[in-house]
Amino acid sequence: MGGAFLAAAVLARVGGRIGLPTIPLFILAGILLGPHTPGIVLVADPHDLEMLSALGLVLLLFYLGLEFHLDDLKEGGRKMALAGGAYLALNVGAGLGFGFALGWGTSEALVLAGVLGISSSAIVTKVLVDLGRIGNPETKPILGIIVVEDVFLALYLAALQPILSGADSLAAAVLDGGKAFGFLLLLALVARFGTKVVSRLIDTKDDELLVISFLGAAVFVAGVSEWFGVADAIGAFMVGLMLGSTTSGARILKLVHPLRDAFGAIFFFAFGLSINPGDLPSVVWPVLAAVAVTVAMNVCAGLAAAKVYAFGAQATANISTTLLARGEFALILATMAAGAGLDERLSPFIAGYVLVLAVLAPLAAGRSHVLARILPGGRDKEYAAPAS
Repeated sequence: MGGAFLAAAVLARVGGRIGLPTIPLFILAGILLGPHTPGIVLVADPHDLEMLSALGLVLLLFYLGLEFHLDDLKEGGRKMALAGGAYLALNVGAGLGFGFALGWGTSEALVLAGVLGISSSAIVTKVLVDLGRIGNPETKPILGIIVVEDVFLALYLAALQPILSGADSLAAAVLDGGKAFGFLLLLALVARFGTKVVSRLIDTKDDELLVISFLGAAVFVAGVSEWFGVADAIGAFMVGLMLGSTTSGARILKLVHPLRDAFGAIFFFAFGLSINPGDLPSVVWPVLAAVAVTVAMNVCAGLAAAKVYAFGAQATANISTTLLARGEFALILATMAAGAGLDERLSPFIAGYVLVLAVLAPLAAGRSHVLARILPGGRDKEYAAPAS
């Protein structure tokens, strides 16, 4: 564990000197020091870090919930639904079409629809934090799209599971989807109407007790969420949404910072451990084609979201590039596909695709002003540096 933290820190320091974002460097540390790369192996089994990696994802999304105020949902719910729906229609639709075009099979195409269609909540959150864009106007639709994606995820996984397992029970799929949606609705109602009760329960002047309380709440609800078929990360997000509106919200936001940064680094390090570079050459061309499709669809989705919100070229470019990354959910699908005995090319393809976008997305987001110049209206203003 000490080696993992130090390796991530050393690479991040080196990258910082040459202007590289930390996310791809944390992932690179995992690849270099993992079981699939010759040389020093710090962690022989990536599952050894599974719980700490999950905690990193939970804390990243919990922090995001703290920053995302209930007023944003109440005032802009319709716009967020439109932007999120457009994003999913473009990206999931393109992923499904790409899957059929590869000719690997119908089940494989359905898996690829999710792989190409869903952004990485963890990487999106880290990019927003690293670039100081949490307070930007376009961040609200970005977070709104993530929430819409997570709602879609619950229904998508419920529908995909019987297909991968060979089950024919539509009723079981509908039941799983209903359970997930019901639990999400319950969390939303508590966040909307239970703020005063939650505030009284969490309130304390002792920082130690406050840290233990909010950490316990976030992890507990994340775990319960998984029982109901909802991603653990979205459960943590909803807890952050609740606590961010309490009288202790500002203190929690400050206290969670070091936890978020430390375990977030482990999440990306563990992400790198799961990638075998030796498998990538066999799928390099499908990976590059999929990346090109994803970039194009994200630009289209950014334009659609910008139209809904009446944003200019720079905000459009920020939306398009920030949501570009694919990550934890794609790797979950790779595991499910391998367990279902689908085409053996699927796992290395997903690993390569995720790796390329995990590196490309933070770099593109930091240089979004370049994209802004070529978007409609982009030449009306000089973009000399990235918006912060």
